[in-house]
Amino acid sequence: MRTFVHGTAVWGVACPRRPSRVGGVGMAGFRVRDLDALRMVPHPAVTIILEFGGGTPVVDYAAGRQRGSIAAGPGIGSGGAVWARGENIECVQVRLPPQIARAVLGVSPAELDGAVVSLDDLWGREVSEIRERLSDISSWDDRFALLDALLARRYEAGPPVDPEVAFAWHRITGSGGLARVDGLAAEVGWSRKRLWSRFRAQIGLPPKRAAKLVRFDHAVHRLAAGEDAARVAAEAGYADQPHMHRDVLAFAGATPATVAGEPFLAVDDIAWPDRETRPR
Repeated sequence: MRTFVHGTAVWGVACPRRPSRVGGVGMAGFRVRDLDALRMVPHPAVTIILEFGGGTPVVDYAAGRQRGSIAAGPGIGSGGAVWARGENIECVQVRLPPQIARAVLGVSPAELDGAVVSLDDLWGREVSEIRERLSDISSWDDRFALLDALLARRYEAGPPVDPEVAFAWHRITGSGGLARVDGLAAEVGWSRKRLWSRFRAQIGLPPKRAAKLVRFDHAVHRLAAGEDAARVAAEAGYADQPHMHRDVLAFAGATPATVAGEPFLAVDDIAWPDRETRPR
């Protein structure tokens, strides 16, 4: 476990030594003594947090509050509306590509509908059993192996998304959000209406919103790495720097300069060093 220090934040961070058996899935373990008002910056992945420590994380969002293990759809935190806090937290965060989330969660990301949902409501009593087993295991490698086996089992038993939807998602993410969304229907041989409907139902966002989220994600990670804002705006596909400013403000509820300093982004180089953990 490595130590992440960012301002007053001091976290222990662990990463798996091997990639997941399920393509595109990323995991990271966290040990945080005092989590004070962490802004959750929107991300294209579906997020699962499984806690097993002495403390209970609390996630506040626009429609309410959730405690303990949670799941949230792609783009959760839009408008700066989701904050996490707690003490003596130990947890594993899982990032799922949206195209496999329905199989793993048992519900489509669209059914999460922008909410933070208790994982107990999705997986029932299995969550308590998982938490107990994670707590009993002392090795992070063994914790990751346990969860990876669980995710692989659920993925293999669950329903796949339409190949056309998976293709459209890969085109959007592979282009950094710059793919021509209006041309995707023609590429897969569907009507625009059919693709938009099936994509929204299976991924959780309409294609245009998904492309904007992916572009935002690429841009804010470059800003967090200290790159020049004007250059990032130009290369990320924004019309100009004010356009990027408006987009970041809409997604994160803060200016680009503020978002660039968020611990949620700064920890990524340690927690998610393999870029395959970005949903593809």
